This record gives sequence, C-alpha cells and structure tokens, in this order.
Amino acid sequence: MATAPPSHPRPAQPQVRRRARPAPSEPRLLLLNKPFDVLSQFSGDGTHQTLSDFVDVPNVYPAGRLDRDSEGLLLLTNDGALQAHIADPRHKLPKTYWAQVEGAPDEAALEKLRTGVRLSDGITRPAEAALLPDPALWPRDPPIRVRTQIPTHWIALTLREGRNRQVRRMTAAVGLPTLRLVRVQIGPWCLDGLAPGQWHEVVPHLPA
Repeated sequence: MATAPPSHPRPAQPQVRRRARPAPSEPRLLLLNKPFDVLSQFSGDGTHQTLSDFVDVPNVYPAGRLDRDSEGLLLLTNDGALQAHIADPRHKLPKTYWAQVEGAPDEAALEKLRTGVRLSDGITRPAEAALLPDPALWPRDPPIRVRTQIPTHWIALTLREGRNRQVRRMTAAVGLPTLRLVRVQIGPWCLDGLAPGQWHEVVPHLPA
C-alpha cells in the first residue's frame, strides 16, 4: 500500500492593508487685497513679495491674475471647478476696477470705453465706464507720480473679458494713461474694506 507523502502546511498569506483614501478637502475661497508690487503667485525669485508673504493657507491658488503693479481683489481657492469658472473669460464674469487716470475724462472718452476700444488684439467688448469721486483709498507705497500741470481723476470700469493689461491699454487708447489701478469686485465678491495684505474666507459657490 502506497504511503501518502507528508503534507506541508501552506504558507500564511500576507495581509493586504488597504490604504484609506484621504478625505477630500473642503472647498475654500479666500478674498485677498493684493498690495502693489506683489506677484500673484506663491513662488518667486526673491526680488518681489509673493502671495506666500500674506497667505498661509495650504493648497489654494489664484483664480485669475492681477498684475504686479495693480492692487486689490484677488480670489484664491482649492476648488478646481470654481477656479476655472472665475478665470475663464467665456463665462463673462464682470470685474470692476477703479483707475486713477492722468487727464480729465470727458463723455466722449467714456463712451469709447463703453462701446469698445480698438487694441492691438482687436476691439474690446462693451464695458461699463463712469466718473468716480475720489474713493479715498489707502496710500500706495510708493506713491504715484503726479505732474502738477495735469490733473488726475478716477473712473470705474467694469469688464467682462480678461485680456492682458486690458484696463491700462484701454485708458491709454482714449488718451487717459492709468496711474493707479485697483480691482474692487469680481462677480459677487467685493473687496469689503480689506486693508492691503489682509484676507478673509467666504463660503465658496459657483456664481450664476
């Protein structure tokens, strides 16, 4: 009678540890009053201040841009859909700027800004433009250059597109060079009295 071969115990199967998926980050939306001469990014080459000098919230990024020599409202979010909605000019999200210009805007210049100005990259879309009483903003550091023989005035300009340095190019095209530029509103979000470098958080939502 044949003898059965000795049985060997099966090696223990290694336990598979399933790594728990990290909980999704809660959507966040920050409103920052970006100061003059600050880059709208978190990294830099050390020659200018960046957003990291003012915002210590991880994983938020600018929704859109604001030039280094411009001031005012900048939105930051960790929500990709919201960031794309705000930044994409196809959504025509209105953005309002206060521009201190050199010269005296007359109705003809304002009407050109409203109906469309021819720039090197085409005619601008219709905009809202109006004279603005001196808004008595915070002092800019450094202050703007002022020529004693030429007055300055403020205008409010609302755009629904986002070309590079568009406000400055538009005012220059109608003979009103911009000396200071402050963005005060993007869609439903306003500067809300924030001092330069200050920010606060609001409930994020896609604007209608």
